[in-house]
Amino acid sequence: MVRAGPVRIGGGAPISVQSMCATPTRDVEATSAQAEALRAAGAALVRVAVDSGVDAKALAAIRERTGAALVVDLQEHFQLAERVAPYVDKLRYNPGHLHHHARQQSMRDKVAYLAEVAGSHDCALRIGVNCGSVAPEYDKRFPGDSIGAMVSCALDHCELLDDLGFQNYLVSLKDSDPGRVIEGNRRFASERPEVPLHLGVTEAGLLPEGEIKTRIAFEQLIPQGIGDTIRVSLTLPNERKHEEVRIGHEILEDIAQGRFRSVPDFGGGLNIISCPSCSRVENTRFVELAEQVRDLASYARGHDLTIAVMGCRVNGPGETDDADLGLWCGPRVVNLKRGEQKLGAFGYDVVLDRLRVELDRLIEERGEVAG
Repeated sequence: MVRAGPVRIGGGAPISVQSMCATPTRDVEATSAQAEALRAAGAALVRVAVDSGVDAKALAAIRERTGAALVVDLQEHFQLAERVAPYVDKLRYNPGHLHHHARQQSMRDKVAYLAEVAGSHDCALRIGVNCGSVAPEYDKRFPGDSIGAMVSCALDHCELLDDLGFQNYLVSLKDSDPGRVIEGNRRFASERPEVPLHLGVTEAGLLPEGEIKTRIAFEQLIPQGIGDTIRVSLTLPNERKHEEVRIGHEILEDIAQGRFRSVPDFGGGLNIISCPSCSRVENTRFVELAEQVRDLASYARGHDLTIAVMGCRVNGPGETDDADLGLWCGPRVVNLKRGEQKLGAFGYDVVLDRLRVELDRLIEERGEVAG
C-alpha cells in the first residue's frame, strides 16, 4: 500500500479519483480555489505543476489555503523537488523527461535524489510513464513496440527504487489510445502485481469522446483487479474542471454496479486527441481551438487519421509525433506538424485555414476523397 498524506492507494484501499489544477500555479488564489473545488467534487488528490521557483514559492501559500492532498508534477524541473516536498503528499516524475535533464548525472543518481527527498518528507512517488515521452533508449530496444517500451521503462524504475530501499511508490502507464493503455497495464500488472497502478487515458480529449475512451480502458482493467487510483483527463475550460472528478466517480460506480456501456470502436476513422487543460497551458484559447479543430475536421470522420491538439511546450513537441497532423499551442502561435515534420508556427486566427489545407493534402495523397 502506498501512503500519500491521508490517502491510501492499493493494498485493498478503495479506488480513489484524482484531478489536476489548470490554473497557473503562481496564481495562488485561483489555484487554491480550484484545488478546493476539485476536493469538493470528490478528488482525493489534486495535482499541480511546478515549472519555476515562482511556482515553488506559490505552493507554500497554496498549501495554507487548501485542505486537498496535493501532488506536484515535476516534469522538466526535478531539481525543485526539495523546495516543494514540504508542502505536498506525492511527487510525480516522468522518466522520459528525467532522461533529458541534468545529463551529466546518471539516471540512478537522479532517481536516488528524488527518493531521498520524498523519504525525508514522507511523500509518495509516482513513476509516470507516457507514450509520447519514453526515453530514446527504450524506443531503440523496442522498435515498433511502444507498449513494450513503456512497460520496460516502468519496470526498470521500479527496480531502481527497490534497490534504493524506497517502497512508497506507484506507477502509471498512459497513452491516448485506450487499447494501448489496457495492454500496457495488463503487461505491467502481470510482472509486478504488488505495485499500485494509477490509471488514465492521457489526452483523452473533448466530451463525449474523452469519457468514452476512458471508459473503454477502465471497464477492461478495473474488473480484473488492475487499477488503484484513476484520473479522467479531459479538455475542459477551468470552470468545468471538476467534471473530471464527477465522471471518474460515475465510471467507478457503474463498474461496481455491473453497468458496462457499449462503446464505439476507435480502431478506425478520424481520431482527435487533445490533452487535459492544465497550468502549463500558455494560451486559454487552447480549449476553444481543440473544439474548433474537431468541428473543422468533421468532414474527414470516415478517414483513418489522427489529429493531436496539445496545450503546451512540455507535451506538445513529443506527443504529436505519432499523429498524422499535430498542433501544439504557444502563447501567441500554434505550432503545426505533420508527423515529426514541423510545418511552421501560425497565429491562432489563421492556423485552422492551414490545417484544412494540410488535411485535404493528406487525404488526397492517400488516394481518398474528402467529403
